[in-house]
Amino acid sequence: MAVYRGKYILEGLDEITPEMEHNLDIAYDICLSYKDNFPCEMCGRCCHQPNIIIRPEEIERVASAANVPLFMFQKQYIVEMPDGRFLINKLNDGPCPFLGDDNRCTIWKDRPQICDDFPYAVSMFMSRVYLALTNPDADIMKLTAYMDMKWPCTKVIRRSIKKKIEERRKDVIL
Repeated sequence: MAVYRGKYILEGLDEITPEMEHNLDIAYDICLSYKDNFPCEMCGRCCHQPNIIIRPEEIERVASAANVPLFMFQKQYIVEMPDGRFLINKLNDGPCPFLGDDNRCTIWKDRPQICDDFPYAVSMFMSRVYLALTNPDADIMKLTAYMDMKWPCTKVIRRSIKKKIEERRKDVIL
């Protein structure tokens, strides 16, 4: 399995060619441009996602921010998946346990990287931007139809993603 930028798992690939990495970099830049220009509105919707990944190197920092001893944090709040990833344990399919009653993150400054990246630089969105960049016949609006238009951030994305992809296609290596 190939891993891009140390955190994006590209299933079905054994390696990333230099051309593919170049195109992934373009997709990544497009995705991050949203994060820089449209900061989180703290609506709390992303905290209800099914899989909130926490990287091993983040566990101690997040446990400290949650004011939970590391052993208890690992036992109560972490689930190890068969593929080696770690997820935040969302009890009874509820929201992230660190989402406060006011829909604000209680560990905001020390939240996992995936929370900081969501929804702009997560694998699902980035892979669809990559597909639209590298395949002129791909329709980015169909590829991103999974996005919930009730979310403030996805409204911004869906309004402008097509233009951003068209502008960057000239830089793609095929």
